[in-house]
Amino acid sequence: GFAQGITAGFSILTAQRYGAGDEKGVKRSVANGMILAVIAAVILTLVCVAIMNPLLHLMNTPSDIFQDAYTYIMGISVGLTANIFYNLFSSYLRAVGNSQIPLFFLIFSACLNVGLDLLFIIRGGMGVAGAAWATNLSQAISAVLCAGYIWVKVPSLKPEREHWKIHGNDTRNQLAAGIPMAFQFAITASGTMIMQSAVNLFGSEAVAAYTAANKLENLVIQGMIAMGQTMATYGGQNYGSGDVGRIKNGVKNALIAEFIYSLAAAAIMFFLYKPCLGLFFTGDVDLSAMIPWARTYCQLCILFFVPLSTIFIFRNIMQGCGYGFLPMMGGVVELIARLIVSMASIKLYSYFLACFADPAAWLSAGVFTGVSYLFVIRKIEQTFAARPVK
Repeated sequence: GFAQGITAGFSILTAQRYGAGDEKGVKRSVANGMILAVIAAVILTLVCVAIMNPLLHLMNTPSDIFQDAYTYIMGISVGLTANIFYNLFSSYLRAVGNSQIPLFFLIFSACLNVGLDLLFIIRGGMGVAGAAWATNLSQAISAVLCAGYIWVKVPSLKPEREHWKIHGNDTRNQLAAGIPMAFQFAITASGTMIMQSAVNLFGSEAVAAYTAANKLENLVIQGMIAMGQTMATYGGQNYGSGDVGRIKNGVKNALIAEFIYSLAAAAIMFFLYKPCLGLFFTGDVDLSAMIPWARTYCQLCILFFVPLSTIFIFRNIMQGCGYGFLPMMGGVVELIARLIVSMASIKLYSYFLACFADPAAWLSAGVFTGVSYLFVIRKIEQTFAARPVK
């Protein structure tokens, strides 16, 4: 989450300069962001490798799956550099309005990941370590291909020799956007970890069913996430060009699209969670024992897809316009809501409450980010109204 947030934040300056027609500034921001990404990758990898063992103990990880969990997450931690640069290059392409190529490389990465999973786990016998390294390798290859595409096809994003150094002003701007976004993503993920800690108390069967249902949910909400990424770039470009009216109109149309998408995603998850559950298990697993655990989570979540979808719109449009504090506080609101409900679940030993932690967070953050957007857009209007006419 931290890796995704900080790379998305680094690309906001690029989008704003692209919208303002600052070609040299675009190239300089790309080079500066890449240097910062290298530094972030080293720090993040070292921190993650150091804390994973005590963190899994803190999360009440069941003893019968602890070693597999540790093996997998350590593999992912070691491969964070691939994740960071894949997300960074994709964000740069979206910053200049090219969303098709990142989508192509995302599809390629997903297909390659599946193929490598089969190769490493089934043929290679690597177990969960194979799953982690399949993810790392697929992201690394996609990052290289994405960089190659930028180098050959997008000269506006190709830095010159003089750009390859740390620029103080660019660094301040990119960190000002990237660090709040990184913390907002990380805070949200921390809340999810607290929720997972509550679910872990109900044993490995509940963990497996919840994990499968959660993966299905993550699949059906990808459209919401993609719309959010679009709004970050859209906001940055139009803020850079000073077109407040277009920002407001874009938010309105995005909310309408997300409302329709939320209803469709809820219907898909409601009708398909039973057949889809079987895709996550093989062998002699008793699916009939898994379904009640999965059903509780799925049916609760789909009732709150609409407020979840609004979070991506409001949060990203504010971040794209350079306002990072309030979106980060939206992450804090999510964390507090998840913490309260998860702690109540642990205290009362209630799986229902453990599953309700996500919807409670979505509803709370949806209201907070909606109110925050109204405040920010009013402030943006005042800022541009005060500028002298050229």
